[in-house]
Amino acid sequence: MEPPIWAWIALILAVPVLASIDLLVFGRGGKAVSVRTAALWSACWIALGLSFAGIMGATQGGTAAGEYLSGYLIEWSLSIDNLFVFAVIFTYFAVPVEVQPRVLLFGVLGALVFRGIFIAIGAVALGAAHWVIYIFGAFLVFTAYRLARSTGDHVDPSRNKLLLLVNRFVPSTSEYHGNSVWVREGGRKLATPVFAVLLVVASTDVVFAIDSIPAIFAVTDEAFIVLAANVFALMGLRAMYFVIVGMLTRFKYLNYGLAVVLGLVGTKMLLSDVYHPPVYITLGAVVVVLGTSVLASLWATRNDPPAELPLAHDPAEVAPPAPPVR
Repeated sequence: MEPPIWAWIALILAVPVLASIDLLVFGRGGKAVSVRTAALWSACWIALGLSFAGIMGATQGGTAAGEYLSGYLIEWSLSIDNLFVFAVIFTYFAVPVEVQPRVLLFGVLGALVFRGIFIAIGAVALGAAHWVIYIFGAFLVFTAYRLARSTGDHVDPSRNKLLLLVNRFVPSTSEYHGNSVWVREGGRKLATPVFAVLLVVASTDVVFAIDSIPAIFAVTDEAFIVLAANVFALMGLRAMYFVIVGMLTRFKYLNYGLAVVLGLVGTKMLLSDVYHPPVYITLGAVVVVLGTSVLASLWATRNDPPAELPLAHDPAEVAPPAPPVR
């Protein structure tokens, strides 16, 4: 059932409204975010995302609600991978904790923009040629294999091509000036480290969009559901970061769980002309696989000491050498 035009308008308008609430209330004032505050916000975002399934059920039926829930869980779980990368980037650039909320906001908004673009491209491609579904399926199976083989330590911001261009061509300073992206020193306009951080975060947003969009199209070909699942999964990402940043190393089996889910949905795409399982089977498989991987991870690391991520060190200790001011 195609959603009415007013539903599209409401969903699109909800994005800047929700982002404004997040910007104006959460993490404002240049202060570090407490775990308690972040947990409350995370609970609100998750409750909002899950409650939207009820709206889908009431207006579009149970099948649409099940597809939304499956897509939401997949996108939310894949977004946890974003947090691993954000932690590495923040550590590399020694981003002060009071600056991290603003950088995360731009990271989330960038992810929404890029995923919106790829959702439009994917919907048009699937509508124009059915065989594209086999490309998506094969890509997901390959991604699942790559993710299962990943050790989680392959992210290296220093090799990011955008960062290399910044270091070579953009006059920069090695000092942070709050949330400022640009400062004026000695009559010259210089980029702060925030500029480089935002570029690296944006480039990783593109990579994650390429990986995640085919996964949800395996659950549903309804663009409205795909967009809604991405919007609600990503809006809580900023608060969730501050809740689980110290627990990221404990999710040691999450990549295997995600690999299994991507492998299953990729296979589902490849076999779409032969067998199309009911939505409750897909939803049940996603819940069982991801839940098992998370519980197994927490159990296996129950005696591990708390992770120590250098998220607020002196930039001179861990940040890359700043390029000379030109």
